[in-house]
Formats: sequence, C-alpha cells, structure tokens
Amino acid sequence: MTAPLPRSAARRAAAVGLPLAAAALAHIGPAATWLPVVRGRLFPRLAGVGHPGHVALTFDDGPDPASTPRFLDTLDGLGVRATFFVLGDGVVRHPAVVRETVRRGHEVAVHGWGHDRPWLPARDARSLRRAVEAVRDVTGLTPLWYRPPYGILTSGRWAAARAAGLRPVLWTAWGRDWTASATPASVRAAVEADLRGGGTVLLHDTDRTAAPGCWRAALGALPDLVAGCRATGLTVGPLAEHGTAEVHATAPLMPGGPAAVPRPSAPGRSWHA
Repeated sequence: MTAPLPRSAARRAAAVGLPLAAAALAHIGPAATWLPVVRGRLFPRLAGVGHPGHVALTFDDGPDPASTPRFLDTLDGLGVRATFFVLGDGVVRHPAVVRETVRRGHEVAVHGWGHDRPWLPARDARSLRRAVEAVRDVTGLTPLWYRPPYGILTSGRWAAARAAGLRPVLWTAWGRDWTASATPASVRAAVEADLRGGGTVLLHDTDRTAAPGCWRAALGALPDLVAGCRATGLTVGPLAEHGTAEVHATAPLMPGGPAAVPRPSAPGRSWHA
C-alpha cells in the first residue's frame, strides 16, 4: 500500500500541477472548434460561413506536381476559381506549381509549414512565419487565410496567425476524401450532406498525408459538386469572394493591396510540372 503524501508535499504538488493544468487547458481549449456543432453555432465566421448565395471551394495539403495541375485543369474547364491552402515546405519544393496556381486565377492560402500537430506554440509561430514568407517569395502576394493542419486551432496557433496577419478559417462541409475507400460518389455525398449556401467546402488536391491516390476521388467529384451548386442558384469560388469578413488590419499587405486572386492569362491552357 502506498503511503499518502505529507500535507506540505501535497500542497506543493497542487501549487505546481494546477497552473500547469490551467495552461494546458488554455492552450488546447480552442481546439474544441474542430467540432462542427461548436464552430457552426458559436463561431460561424471561423467555420467559413459567408454570403448565402456563394460556396467557397478550398483544397488542403498541396502543392503536389503529380495531382495539383489536374485540379487546375478541371477547375479551368468548370470555370471555377478556388482557394488552395498550401504547406510551406511544399511551396519551396514545388514553386512552379504554386505560381501556376496563381496564374490560373486561384487564391493561395497557408496550411502551415509541415502537417504537424500543435503541441509546441513557439514552433507553430516560427513555422507559420516561414510559410507566409515562402508564399510571398514565390508568388509576390501576401496570403490572407490560415487553416491549421487537422483543423486543430490552439491558442498558440491563434496567436501565431494573428502575428502573421492571417485569418483562421475551417470549413462547414468536407468530402472525407483522404481515405482509401473514397470515391467520387462518396465525396459528393459527404459534402452535400452538410453543404448549404454560404458554406465552405474542404477537399484535398494531394495524397501527401492521406491514402495513396485518394485525390482522384475528390477530382472526380468536382464536376457534379459544381453542377449541383449551380442548379440551386449558388455560385462557387474562392474565399476572397465569399464575403466572410475583412482581413485583419495587421495583415502585411504587398504593394497593390489584397488583390490575391488575379485572373488567369490563359484559362484553358493545360500544364503539368
């Protein structure tokens, strides 16, 4: 049988443990916004709720020279522009893909440096700054939006995003397109189950952090998803056209302002890195 701690030792343990527990709770508490019911009811703008006649189409985890250009071609054919949340380490490895994404008229946003879990606030701040700088160096544009990996938004990531002049945004509907069993039909069904006017759709343009080849399911679902939105009178486009809110006043804008969605110079041109 273990002997109980003396009262003085117990008090010292409580004095140390309670502040640590409180700090841990403060750090991880905002991650509750990962739950759709929490962000949908309490933080609709964080969820990506925008103009009721518009749907924001977004993609995570790129750039990927094997798959991202195929999404660009399909979106060109549909006459749709989207927002691509890119990883900084991919930006520096595949800058041509990112530049082509912008040339086609799409918006580039930040998903982090790597697809890491958020346990070290100082690392989050450094990696987010690096990612913003990578996008700016490659495209000449300053990103406006931030979506944390796994959708886990801790207080550290909130602070890092604010310091970088980024606005966090999650999603209202996703395609569950990262699994080996995903199909175009399953992706469309998953999105449409939660999609309403003003919603933000999360898909993936790469299998970098998912089942090999699963991006084909998202790619195959795009024509029917866009057609379904248009059939109900909804327009589809990037977050820049979604009307969620103005960017933070602290955002470090490049010369020329926040025009981060240039129109493409050759909309129908096919390109592969």
